[in-house]
Order: sequence, then structure tokens, then C-alpha cells
Amino acid sequence: MDEQREHRRGGPLLPWGGPPMWRHGPPWWNQRDEAAEGGRLPWLTTLFLTVFVQVGSKFAAEGQLDREPLDPIARLILLAGTASLLLRHRHPVPVAYFTAGTALLYLGAGYPYGPVLITVAVGCFAAVVSGHRRAAWGAVGMLWAGHLLVAHWLYRWLPPDGDNARTWGEETVVAVWVVAIIAVSELARVRREQWMKERAERAQAAKRRADEERLRMARELHDVLAHSISVINVQAGVGLALLDSDPEQARTALTTIKAASKEALGEVRQVLDTLRAPGDAPRAPAPGLDRLPELVQQAASTGLTVDVDTQGRAVKLPPGADLAAFRIVQEALTNVVRHSGSRHARVLVRYEKTALTLRVDDDGPATGADAGGSGNGLAGMRERAAALGGTIEAGPRPDGGFRVTAVLPTGTQAQENE
Repeated sequence: MDEQREHRRGGPLLPWGGPPMWRHGPPWWNQRDEAAEGGRLPWLTTLFLTVFVQVGSKFAAEGQLDREPLDPIARLILLAGTASLLLRHRHPVPVAYFTAGTALLYLGAGYPYGPVLITVAVGCFAAVVSGHRRAAWGAVGMLWAGHLLVAHWLYRWLPPDGDNARTWGEETVVAVWVVAIIAVSELARVRREQWMKERAERAQAAKRRADEERLRMARELHDVLAHSISVINVQAGVGLALLDSDPEQARTALTTIKAASKEALGEVRQVLDTLRAPGDAPRAPAPGLDRLPELVQQAASTGLTVDVDTQGRAVKLPPGADLAAFRIVQEALTNVVRHSGSRHARVLVRYEKTALTLRVDDDGPATGADAGGSGNGLAGMRERAAALGGTIEAGPRPDGGFRVTAVLPTGTQAQENE
């Protein structure tokens, strides 16, 4: 929550004391992006620049008595230059050249130097950051070349009367303005590109997290449903076969179906609850190896005898490893029920210092039957193990049957059960 509030305020301060939004340009530039995407014109900043240029030029004229006084024509030229900035986001190239042209016309008419150059700076800035670098350089170069012609050659025929060639010191000031415009614009362009790249990376990371979450949900639902539906499938077959000859056994099969379906619905509801409210804690704890006896009992209801052998000193597993271990054993036993002709399976749980080894064996042979499976069981087990840095090996045994072996790292921080 604190991070969200910081994000809405612009985030925490940077080490040098400035707000982080300045890493990728001033705040009004980010507002510009939102306005441009929404199709709105930058009325507020354009109005501010218009007032600033008009008022600033009046004060600049008071200190330059050797230049032409500001008259309505000068005001109109200044207004035309700043008004064009309304379109700087939609048409940056024409605006850059137009602002440079109005500034050159204004200075060529002998009007005083002043904030008119800010209009060019903003127009060229918009062109550079929008990717039209050459257009911005061309506009600035046109202004500089035109000013050189006016200040050192055409001044004889242009107002004010009796004007002399500008000194090269004054020309240096103009050159500094040109360099400053280009430098600031290029810096803003680089910052903006970096910001857009980071935004794209954040969007990609968010999409990747969403994909991973969908995959996790799909894997969880597959494991829950595949096991329960396999039990239901087997028991439904038993019930149908014994409905007339052994009604009591058929009743037992229906009872098992009811229990398996109830358990499946409960686990599916738990998964869906976390999907609807990802910030809330689950209502029931995730299953772990402590529920291994339940798996053995469910397997027994399908006619499968399961022997469990636990080796090593049991430790408290991390929640993720505990859930993965349970689901791997569950899926392995489900595959035995679906695909093996054997009615006997063996489960080995071996606790080691930094890993947990699980092994599920059946004596086969394979039946080729498919009790409603999707074929994603082994893939799901491998994904679970890989997410924890573990491995899954599955394949036929040399003496017949099938074996699934999983090795799941548990780290060295596991706490031993008392």
C-alpha cells in the first residue's frame, strides 16, 4: 500500500533530492504523454508560454532602446509563434520550423531580443523527443544561419535604421542558445526513450507474472480434478458393474464418489478464491505430505494398495515444497490408477539434509486406458519440480512397471519436527 501511495505521488525521492519523475523528463512532459494519448491539446502550457513571451518581450524592449519598439505587428508575430505550440505534439515538425521562422522574422524586423527564443526551444524540444531529430536540427540551423545573414550582411537594408553588424560576442550568445536547445532536447529524448523502455519492461514483466499465475492455477486445477475424477471414474465403473449383483458394494462406490467429488469441489473453490481475491489469505491451508494417508485411503477405495516407506528424519518443509510434494505423489498415484494394470504401488519419502526425494513405483503392466486424463500429468509434475529447482525422472523400470522419482530442494533452513 505504501508503494502504491508513493507511486501515485511520483515515488520516493532520489538520492540527490529530486523527485524520480525528473529521471525521464520534467513532470509536465509526462502529462504531455497522457494529453497526447487522449487527443487533448496542451492549452495550459501554451497559454503560460504566450503570457510569458509577451510580458517578457516588453521588459526586454525597455533595455534595448536601439532596437525597434514593440508594435502590434511584433505582438502578432510573437502570438503566432506561441499559438503554434498548441500543435507541437500532433505536428512537431511543422511547428519546429514555424517557430524558428517566426523568431527569424521577429529578429529580422529589428525587434528586441528576448523570450522569443524560448518559443523555438519548446518547438524543437517537442520535435526531438518525438523522434524528429533532424527536423529539429534543421529548424535550429535555419534560425542560426538566418540570424548570421541578418546580423552580418542584411542589417544594412533591414530595420532599425543605422544599425551596425552584431559583434561576435553577441553572436556567441545566440550560439549558446542553439547548443542549449539541442543539448536539452537530446537529453530529454534519451530520458524519454529510457522511460518508455522501462515502462515496456514493466508491462512485459506484469504480463509474464500473469502468465505464470495462470499456469499455476491451471496446474493446480489439473492436479485436483485429475485425481478426483479418476477416483470417480473407477468407482462409477465399479458401481455400474455391481449395481445388480452386489448392491452394498455399489453403495460403497457411490459413497466414495460423493466424498471424492466433495473434496474436489472444496479444493477447486479454494483455488478460485485465491484467483478472485489474490491479496487475501486462503481459507484453508494448502495440502502437504501430512495428508499422504488421505491419498493412500483414496487409492484404496479404487482397489489400489499403496505402501508408504518414510526414510530419514522428517522435517518441516517450506509451504511451496510441501504442496509440490503432495501434488507430485497425488498425480503419480492417479497415473497408476489410470494407466497401470497393477493394483499395488509403493511410495518412498526420503528426507535428506537439503532435499526431499519422492519415488512412486508400480509393477505394471500399462493398460493404455485413459480414465478422463488430459495427458498433462507428467508435464505438470516437471513444472512443479522445476519451479523449486528440482528434477523429475519418469519412465519404465527394467523389471517392468513404471517409476516416478522427484528430487525437491528444501534448503538448510528447514526446522526439524519435534
